[in-house]
Formats: sequence, C-alpha cells, structure tokens
Amino acid sequence: MKVAVIGTGYVGLVVGAGLAETGNIVTCVDINEERIAGLKDGNLPIFEPGLATIVRRNFDSGRLRFTRETVKTVSDSLIIFLAVPTPMDEDGSADLRHVLDAARQVAKGINEFKVIVNKSTVPVGTAAKVKQLIASITDKPFAVVSNPEFLKEGNAVTDFLKPDRVVIGCDNDKAEEIIRELYQPFVRTGHPILTMSPLSAELTKYAANALLATKISFINELAILCDKVGADINEVRQGVGTDSRIGSSFLFPGMGFGGSCFPKDLRALNFTALQNKVELQVVQAVIKANDHQKKYIPQKISQHFNGNITGLNFAVWGLSFKANTDDIRESPAMLLIDFLLAEGAIVNVYDPQALAAVREKYQDRLIYHSNVYDTVANADALVIATEWNEFRHPDFEKILHSMYQPVVFDGRNLFSSNAMKALGFAYYSIGQAP
Repeated sequence: MKVAVIGTGYVGLVVGAGLAETGNIVTCVDINEERIAGLKDGNLPIFEPGLATIVRRNFDSGRLRFTRETVKTVSDSLIIFLAVPTPMDEDGSADLRHVLDAARQVAKGINEFKVIVNKSTVPVGTAAKVKQLIASITDKPFAVVSNPEFLKEGNAVTDFLKPDRVVIGCDNDKAEEIIRELYQPFVRTGHPILTMSPLSAELTKYAANALLATKISFINELAILCDKVGADINEVRQGVGTDSRIGSSFLFPGMGFGGSCFPKDLRALNFTALQNKVELQVVQAVIKANDHQKKYIPQKISQHFNGNITGLNFAVWGLSFKANTDDIRESPAMLLIDFLLAEGAIVNVYDPQALAAVREKYQDRLIYHSNVYDTVANADALVIATEWNEFRHPDFEKILHSMYQPVVFDGRNLFSSNAMKALGFAYYSIGQAP
C-alpha cells in the first residue's frame, strides 16, 4: 500500500518506518526543511532504540521516503496518517492547531477515495472535527479513522511492530477493511484488532495513559509511606504485582512521571471532563500526587544539608524523563536541577542521550560531563534521576574516593540501602527499608 505520514516526530517516524518494514511504500512529510534534509542523510531528530536501523534499511530500499510536499504525497497515497504534535494549551486542553492545519493541507491533495488516520493523541470528537473541516474544502470521497498509538518511549519500535492490540475508531466499512489489511502483518500472533466508534477510540488512548499514570502515582505514594513506617517498597511491590488482577508493570517507585504523554494527556482528559461537567477525581488526584512526588528528593536533599546547599557541588546522573530516550519534557530531573540552582548549588550533569537538549535549555548554568566518574569528582552529593542501565553497576570504590562527601540520593531505587551504607555512603532512596 502507498502510505503518507504527516509529521516526522516521535510517532510519525516510528509509524512510517514500521509500516515500511512490511513492504508498504511510505512517504513521511514535514514542513521543516532542515529535518527532512537530515533524515535523508540518516540523521534522526530523536533517539529511540532500534529506530535508526529500520529507518536506514527502509530508506535505502526505497520503501521509506522523506519530503516537504504534502499535496502531491496525499494525491499519490491511499492512507494518510496525521502524526503531528498536540501540545498542551495554557488551560490544559490539547492544542489541535497542528492537526487542523495538516488536515487542511491533506484536503487539497484528495483526488480519489482516501483514508485519513488520526494517529496523534487527540481529544474526544477530533475525528468529527477533521472530517467536517476536510469536507468543507473538498467534495472528493474520504473517510476519517481514529487509530491511537500506544508506544512507550524507549520501546516504541517493538511496541509498534508487536502491538498488544490495534484500536480502530471507524464508521466507514471500506476504510475499516483497508486499515485492517494494513495492520494484519503486525497481529499474526493473535493480538486483536479492535474496531469501535471514533469517539471510543479517542477516549481509549486517554484512559489507557491515565490508568498507567495512576499505577505509578499509587506506588510512589506507598513508597513515601514505607519511608515513614519502615516497610520496604520493593517487598510491597512484589507482593502486589504478583496478583494477576494487578500485574507488576508500572509499579516501580521513582521521582514521578514525565515525558510528552502522561502529564499532557491527563490534563487534556481532565479538561474534556470538566467541559462536559464531569469531575474525574481520580485523574485530578494523580496529577496532584505526581506534582508532589517530583518534590520528594529535593526535600530529602534539603533535610540532609539542614536547608543550606549554597556552594555545594552536586552530581546528577540522568536527565531524560526515563531511560532509553533523549526526551526531557516534564522530566523530574529538570525540576531537581531548578531546585539545586535556585538554592545556589553547583550542578554537574551527565546523561547518555539528553545532554544536548539540556545544554540548549540551561546553557552555561550547568557543568556538563561525558561520563559518570567525571561527574562525581569532588561532589558533595550524587543524585540519580534516571534509571539508565549504565548507572546500575558502577565502581563504587572509585566513586567513594572521588566524592568530597559520600552522599547519594537515589531517585530510582537502583541500589540496596544496606549495601550502599556498608560501603560507607550516606544513602537515601524512596521507600526502601533502612
């Protein structure tokens, strides 16, 4: 099939490369000339494990193309995916400006029946808005389908190629048949393709993210309670997660969730509910709990140093909101850095992938390092903010003798409290028994 993907960001690139993997001819469109030129040269605008490999393979084979020409690409394609950003507006709602702008351009290229697929995360009712807008521009036949993505940053390629399920929100039989055929190669192991109304599909995406975020905030709050009563959150997590009704995923305590999805999507879902005079009290509580969680490690730092960290040298390992991504959007590490700088600390940072984004944000306010050991040299404290694998088994003896004060604040519970204290560190984690 000939497929167009409008947008070459996180979702668009994964979708485009993934569809090309099964033999489709995919053209990715972006208005950013520099980005398109970079993609043609093999330079991806994002880091995602495995993505560069399949982009290069399919580009070299001719199945994956990059262009700025929206109208011609739409005319030449049967299926057009809208994979453009939907940032959070000031009132918490999803900003649909990019989606609607893309839909206007798509409408100009419709010359015969087309299937327009909303892949961006959009509020309930967006498919209808897109349909109405396109119909106001062209009288050519088309259908609009809602096909939400369920991609985890850091595992997006695998999630797309081997999905738990494919959700199709559709009210057009011909379009449904086409999209089902497109996704058949990805569900040969028996995972379902679920067809529902566009409204239900749009809400399904938000519901899924809200429920996952709820699990994270729940275990985070329990970890704080464990700190107070002396229980161990790792033991509690295992005791809860082995219940088949609950499961063990998303039950790892930390500094709070971030990224481009959960914070934005929860606020957009809450906004939609309030617009419809419904109060989602659980969703509101999750938002509040996550904001509180991001302040927990800073509070521990302040308590340890008796409220005065001016002039102290801090090392921060991990800047992205989670491992295996360079995304720093709403990363708890950013709030941590803001706290340290505001209190007058000297901040040394390292991250395997996110240094460039952080350097752009903070310029010369931070000291940047290319490895973990240089970062901790003469440090008064080390803060672990992201769970990168390379942080899990460092040379603790080297770190101990390199630091000025052997104090570790572990925001990801990577290490054992007893082991760290036996080595001679003052060690603080989240909910681990002392």
